[in-house]
Parts: sequence; structure tokens; C-alpha cells
Amino acid sequence: MFNKIVIASGPTLEPIDPVRFLSNRSSGKTGYHLAMEARVRDIGQITFITGPTVYLPIQVELIQVETAQEMRAAIGEHFRSSDVIIMAAAVSDYRSLKYYPEKMKKDSERITLELVKNPDILLELGLHKRKNQILVGFAAESEDIFVNAQKKLIAKNLDLLVLNEISEANPAFGCDENQVYLVRPEGVRKLEKMNKAHIAAVIWDDIVSMAGGS
Repeated sequence: MFNKIVIASGPTLEPIDPVRFLSNRSSGKTGYHLAMEARVRDIGQITFITGPTVYLPIQVELIQVETAQEMRAAIGEHFRSSDVIIMAAAVSDYRSLKYYPEKMKKDSERITLELVKNPDILLELGLHKRKNQILVGFAAESEDIFVNAQKKLIAKNLDLLVLNEISEANPAFGCDENQVYLVRPEGVRKLEKMNKAHIAAVIWDDIVSMAGGS
């Protein structure tokens, strides 16, 4: 059905010194299930680009990266030739401005770490998306979730946004189950809490429908 599918998954890891880094709680489970579901459906060649995670699908083209800049470069190599791009990766918003080649010593009660923004990969993809490419993004929000989701959907030129509401009842990251909303230009659809493999299947149902399949 599709010639090529690109799925970005997992967290990114932004080094501070040889032993410390900035990252986030993403496990990479959802991206893994998205790749495995696509493979089971046999709907296209899959390129799986992932940050550090143990959730690595089989029988796909696997590209492992660490930093946001490495992920950006890897996606850039495959973006133009892809029909579907699913940005399920949780890319770190910031990185340390300076890398310390030696381990930082805990000599003082406080340290100041200067951070610089990482590239907004999803925004760049949306700006350069060609007609008939399907671009899927993910968002994690804890307040004004639908307002923020609609802003992201429009600003990043997405066809579908998978919205995670982060709360005590639904921590989302690292769990086997999740409750999400599928946000499209024509409206919002709530998925009740279910396992992430099932969520991946529903997401692919939507993507296939957008592409005119059944």
C-alpha cells in the first residue's frame, strides 16, 4: 500500500558529560507497536529510527541514534522518499550548550547548566511535507490539552496528532496501557484506556483510511 514508512521512536539522550545526560520518560513502546503492527499488515517498507530503548522491532530497517540532532539527520535522509512519517519519538526540547569532556565534580551546592533549544523536527517536517505525504505527530499535554493540540496540529501541518493527557490517572510514559485522543482537522476522537498495541492498530486504521484504503 505504501512504498516507505518512517517511524521515529523512543527518547533522545542529550549528553552533559561522559556520565550525565538530559532525557525524558519515553519508553519507546508505542513506536515499537506501531512498527510491529505495520509489519504484520505488510503495508510497506519500514524504516525505524529510535533513540535509546530496549523496544526494537524485528524485520525492519533499524537506525539507532542518541541525540535530537542525530535523529534529525537520520529522518532527513529518509523523509523525501517516505509516504508516511510517524513522529512517535519524544525528542528532548533542550540540550546542554556546553559538553564537559571530563566528569563534572560535585564541588559546590549548586551549579548552573545553560541549555539551548533543540531543532523542532516535527515542525521542519510539516513545513516541507509534500502533497500526499501523511505526517503523524504525538503530543503530551497536562493543561489546556485540546487548545494546545489544535495549535500543534495546525502549526506543524499534521494530518493526525496523537494526544496524551498527562495526569496521575494516566501517566502515559512507560506504561503498557494508555488513554489518548486522535486529533484531526475535522475533529477529536477519544480512545478509552487500552494497551499500546491496540492503540497502534487504531492509529494505523486511521492512517490507512486517510490514504483511501480500507
